[in-house]
Amino acid sequence: MLDLLPDLFDQYPKKLTLAQVPFNDYGKEVIFSGEIVTVACFEDNSKVKELLATDGTGKVLVVDGKGSLNRALLGDMIAENAVKNNWQAVVINGCIRDAGTIGTLEIAVKALGCNPIKTEKLGIGDINLTVNFAGIDFIPGQYIYGDGNGLAVSQTKLTLTEL
Repeated sequence: MLDLLPDLFDQYPKKLTLAQVPFNDYGKEVIFSGEIVTVACFEDNSKVKELLATDGTGKVLVVDGKGSLNRALLGDMIAENAVKNNWQAVVINGCIRDAGTIGTLEIAVKALGCNPIKTEKLGIGDINLTVNFAGIDFIPGQYIYGDGNGLAVSQTKLTLTEL
């Protein structure tokens, strides 16, 4: 399968909300879906690192970095840990770094852009609160879907049936 969102929107047009901001794809994987887990932080990726070190089977980490382009909230070592812990994807309202290496990893990563500068680790951030960016409320426990066409959320898990 090369596309997911067009088929999902054809089958479930009233159950999906499309992100209003185009994100860039950085991971080797582009198509993903999973249960939403959230982090809200600003130029400190301590909570991102903490969560991606836990079991992420069937989950997607959605990081509200407040749109900051000043620091990267995900780098190669944390992304490698996400792969090792079975996370489906990481979506960042902010930047990543180590884009070349992340592009070789078996995970989907969407972000606004890249910045080579790492964050300070101050332990600041909130986990599993509703966050809002790109015109969407990302609510922990709901579902997120992404591919090269964009990013969308649904209150429930959606499954494609043969058309």
